[in-house]
This record gives sequence, C-alpha cells and structure tokens, in this order.
Amino acid sequence: MSRTAAPVRLPTALTIATSDSGGGAGIQADLKTMEACGTFGTSVLCATTAQNTQGVESVHVLPTEEIGAQLEAVCGDFELGAAKTGMLATAEVVEFVAERAREFSFPLVVDPVMVATSGDRLLESAGEAAYEDLIAEATLVTPNAEEATVLTDVEIDGKEAAIEAGEAICGMGAAAALIKGGHVPGERVGDVLVGSEGARTFTHPRVETDATHGSGCTLASAITAHLARGAAIEQAVGEGISLLSRAVRYPLDIGEGPGAVHHLVGIHERAAREATTSAVREAVDSLVARDVAPLIPEVGTNVVGATPYAEKPAEIAAVEGRITNTPTGAKPTRGVAFGASRHVARFLLAAREGAPELRFALNCRFDEEIETTLAELDGPVVELEAGQAEGPTDDARERAIREAFNGTRGTDSDGRSEGAPVAAIDRDPVDREALAWIVAPNSGTLVERTLGVLDALDGENAG
Repeated sequence: MSRTAAPVRLPTALTIATSDSGGGAGIQADLKTMEACGTFGTSVLCATTAQNTQGVESVHVLPTEEIGAQLEAVCGDFELGAAKTGMLATAEVVEFVAERAREFSFPLVVDPVMVATSGDRLLESAGEAAYEDLIAEATLVTPNAEEATVLTDVEIDGKEAAIEAGEAICGMGAAAALIKGGHVPGERVGDVLVGSEGARTFTHPRVETDATHGSGCTLASAITAHLARGAAIEQAVGEGISLLSRAVRYPLDIGEGPGAVHHLVGIHERAAREATTSAVREAVDSLVARDVAPLIPEVGTNVVGATPYAEKPAEIAAVEGRITNTPTGAKPTRGVAFGASRHVARFLLAAREGAPELRFALNCRFDEEIETTLAELDGPVVELEAGQAEGPTDDARERAIREAFNGTRGTDSDGRSEGAPVAAIDRDPVDREALAWIVAPNSGTLVERTLGVLDALDGENAG
C-alpha cells in the first residue's frame, strides 16, 4: 500500500561562495549551517579550492558565465528569503556578483572573505578594492578585524575602533556592519553591530582553541538563514553568534590540522535531550531504591544531567523540585525536566569549564564523615576556595567552581594520570549549609560513586 506524501515547506536561503574540499568552510559549511537553522540552502559556486585543515593548496575560479547560469537557475525557481556571499576569489567575480546583486529583492549578507583562518590569502588585492560596489548592495557586512581594516583603513583594537569601521562600511551603502572581534585580544570576544539605530556589542567568553576553521562562513550563513526566516537584523545576528559560540566551544576533531567548528552542534544538542532525560530518571530511580536519605542535605538533593553540548541551565535535565527525606525514605518531589534546576545545574556548567567530559552531578550533605568517604573515591576531590560560594547565581561562586576544576589534571606521585575530579567540597559557604557534589561523565558512574560513599558511610557508622 502506497503512502501519501507530506511535503515540508522551508524558507530558502542562497550562498554565493567557494567550495572547501575539506568540508569545514565555504559552501559546505554554509549549507550545513543553513540546514541546522531551519532553512533549505541553495548554492552558486564561484570557485573550487584544494584545501584541508592545514591550509589551501590551490584555487580554481569558474568563468563568470557559469556563475551567472547558476544564479539564474536558482533565482528563477526558488523563492529566496535571503542570500550571502563568501569567498569570491577575484575582482572580476566580485564585480560580477555586485552587478547581479542590484536585482536582488531579498536581504544580502556580505562576508568579505579575504584571508583564511590558516592565514592563506584568498583574494587578490584588486578584489579587495572591488568590494565597495558589493557592499553598497548589502543588508549586512560581516568582516573580521583584519578585513575591516582592509576595507576602511581603521585598525581594530577595541569597541570604539570597531564602531568607527562599522560606520565607514555603512557609509559605503550597507544597511549594517558586524565587526567581528575574534582576532582582537581579550578574555571576552566583542562583536560590534553598527546600523542606523546605533551600535550594539555582543559579548561572549573566548574559547581557547585553534579549531576555528569555517567560523566566519558559519556565522554569516546562520545570520542569513535567520533573515530568510523573517528575523530582523539584530535578532538574526544574536542567533548567529549564539550558534557560532557553541560551534567553537565543541569543535570537530578532524584532519591533521586544528579541526573545524561544529556546524550542526545545535541539532546534536537537541537530539541528545531524550537520552539525557532517561539517564537522569534512571539514576534517580536507582538512588531512591537504595534510599540515599543519609546523604541528603537540608536543601534536598538534585540529580542533573547535561547534554554533551550544554551551555545553559535550560539544556540540563534535573528533578523538578528535589529529592527529599520522607517518612518512607528518600523520594523525588516530581519528575525530570530540562531547566528544572538552577543551583546544581549551574554548578555542573561551571565544572564543565574545567572538565568538559563531566555530564552528571548531584549535591549531598557535607561533614567530616562525608569528607572521609569522598577521599576513598576513584579520583581527585577538589575544594572550593573558602567564602567564595556566595549564591546559586553569583558570579563569584561560579568562578570559584571553575578555578577548582581548572588545572586539576596531571599526574600523581607515581606519574599516573589523575583525570577529572570526581567530587567537590564547599565547607565554608556564605549563608548556606556546607555541601559536597559528586560528578561523573555518565549517569552509571554517578550512581556508582554515590552508592560507594553511602556504603563507606554505612560501614563507618556500623563500626
């Protein structure tokens, strides 16, 4: 028996760019990102490159007649919501695309690709000069600091210079400019959006990694996809930066070079939620069945599980309420849901800054007996700096947790790897009872470690 088709209609976006044979940047990155952002991606190929994670070996530029034929085929059939340009390679191609862009009735994002992340030059000097006409047709231009300097002669060393360069690009005719701050030194990255309503800075923590291949393409195509979905420029930029921040935090370990950003990381995060919820639920069931009442603090215990790509409490599964002591033993107040924890979820997020493989955690009471049993676990136990854990959302508390989990790896006195911490202690909190946390890379190990503490505690009490 045949089945009835159920067509899906998606907003359509276009990338006009160059192929990356290594798959991390160029049209390959654009199409992956557009799909991840809920749009159907189409493409116009301007050139091919022989490149990989280590660099660019050669570039072959297509004739403008072939580029034009692709553009006519796409524009003649698809209802485009937005388009972007990437690497265009030569002045002739830049000029050709600028001429065709005058006919576009949809938003255009211009990513003026001039230098690869590896440092290889991707555009001849005459092409740099040809960009002014293309910029005049742009809804948004997304240069990094080096490209902004090439376009405006403004050296980008901070926010004020970025605003100056952005205003200069808008003066060329663009509706807005996003000056990316990834190449500007500092603990936090500041991307400055300049437009008719002034300037706004999007800041986020810098990720210490060399695996940034494809970052510019990914950001521009994410913004393009959201424009195609009907978002305003500022919203589209915010969504794009959010996606790229996560894609850089969890890069793809591919090739012999540094690797590439993870274009589909958002899809993988959402796909991992069901399994994470099940793992937390099974851990709770195991702990309740064993009755962990002796470990539960006055505030109650929560068991939390992060997806492999979690970046905020809404991406961490937890017990709704807590596990508390009742006349019949330890019981959860409700079920398991994402975003149900703030305190333990934020602890786990901060701990993952130092040990990203940690995905599960719970809090328990702390005293001298518990401290003794924790020492018998199969790894390092770290301690928060006295007086630093001031509240569930306090920056000082999260900084103390990050510092405790950072730098804990290494070797013991026998030269063996110590690995990630297995627990943490906060013996001197401000206005709160002392607590301990048990952490693990998976829910099974979390349960095993917790029951190990309980067994040791039972043994001490029996003795």
